[in-house]
Amino acid sequence: MLDNLIQRIRAAHAEGSPLVIQGGGSKTFYGNADEGEVLSTRALAGVVDYQAKELVLTARAGIPLAEIEALLAEQHQMLAFEPPHFGGPATLGGCIAAGLSGPRRPYAGSARDFVLGVRMIDGTGQPLRFGGQVIKNVAGYDVSRLMVGALGTLGLITEVSLKVLPKPAAETTLQFELGEAAAILKMNQWAGQPLPLSATSWHTGLLTVRLSGAASAVHAAQAKLGGEALNDAAAFWQRLRDQTTPFFDPRPPTSNQGLWRLAVKPTAPPLNLGDAQWIEWGGAVRWLASDLPAAALREAAQAAGGHATLFRGNAPADGAFTPLAPALATLHRNLKQRFDPRGIFNHGRLYPEF
Repeated sequence: MLDNLIQRIRAAHAEGSPLVIQGGGSKTFYGNADEGEVLSTRALAGVVDYQAKELVLTARAGIPLAEIEALLAEQHQMLAFEPPHFGGPATLGGCIAAGLSGPRRPYAGSARDFVLGVRMIDGTGQPLRFGGQVIKNVAGYDVSRLMVGALGTLGLITEVSLKVLPKPAAETTLQFELGEAAAILKMNQWAGQPLPLSATSWHTGLLTVRLSGAASAVHAAQAKLGGEALNDAAAFWQRLRDQTTPFFDPRPPTSNQGLWRLAVKPTAPPLNLGDAQWIEWGGAVRWLASDLPAAALREAAQAAGGHATLFRGNAPADGAFTPLAPALATLHRNLKQRFDPRGIFNHGRLYPEF
C-alpha cells in the first residue's frame, strides 16, 4: 500500500495535480474548502508497536482512533489529549493532521505534546522520518510536531508514535449554577489551586467541572468544592468532545450563522458577543454561534488576547483561520515550498494562498 501511495504522489507531483488527503472523513468540515483527487489513508491500518510499560504506541495513519482507544483501555491507559471523533470514523492520521484536542487538553497537554515521531511522504513522493519512539529523541527543531495541525498541507502522514498515559484511578464530575462572569472567575481561581482538574465547561448558566486522579485527591477536592455530582458524566464529556449536542449542530449552507472558536486568555471577561456560547478549557476557549462579521469576531478575540477560527459554516473571503502576519506567512510559505514544492497537498485547506 505504501508503494502505491508513493507512486500516486510522484505522478501528481510531476503533473501538478492536486490531491486531497483523507482518512475517515470525520473532519472534512474543518478548514477551508480544498479540491482534487482523494488520496485515502484507510489502507494504512494496524498497530506497529505498543510498549505499555514504556507508555509508547506506534500505529499507522489509517487506523481508527476507536481501535487505538480500545487497545489502550485494556491496559488501563489512554490518549490523554482526548482527540475528538466528531461522531465519525476518525483515524489517527486525521487526528494528528488536524491537531485538535478535547476537554482534558489544558490540564494534560495538547495533541502536539504527545507526538514522539512521524513517518510521512512529502509532496515529491519522498518517504521521510522524524523523531522516534522515546520521549527524549530530538536535538534541534522537532519536525514531527510540525505536522500536528498542518491539515495535511505539508505531507501525507503514514505512521505516528505517541506517548500515552495511565487512566486516572478515580474521576468525578461536579456541577454548579453560576453566571458567565462568576464561572470564568471560579475556573481561574481553581486552576491556581492544587486541585485535580481535568476538564471544565460552562453553558447556559451551568458550570461543569471534572476531577481526575488518585481517589484521595478527588474525594478531598470534591469535599472542598461542593456542587452536585453529575450522573453519567462520561457521556457528557464525550458529547462535548465530539460536539454531538444541539449547540454544535452544522448550520445549513444558506445560513449566515457560523460556529466560531475563539481562543483567548482564560481570564478574559465575558466577550458580550451574544448568548449562544459554550466555554471550555478553563475560560480559554469560547465557542460562539454567531452571524456577526468575521472581522468583528476576530477583533474581539484579538482584544481578549487571542484569535478566532470559523469551525463550521461558510468561510469568509480571507479563510476560516485568522490571516497570518507577514513574517509568519513567509515562514509558512517557505515550509510549504520545502515539503510540497508544487502545492499538490490539500491546497488552500489551511490558508487560501497555499
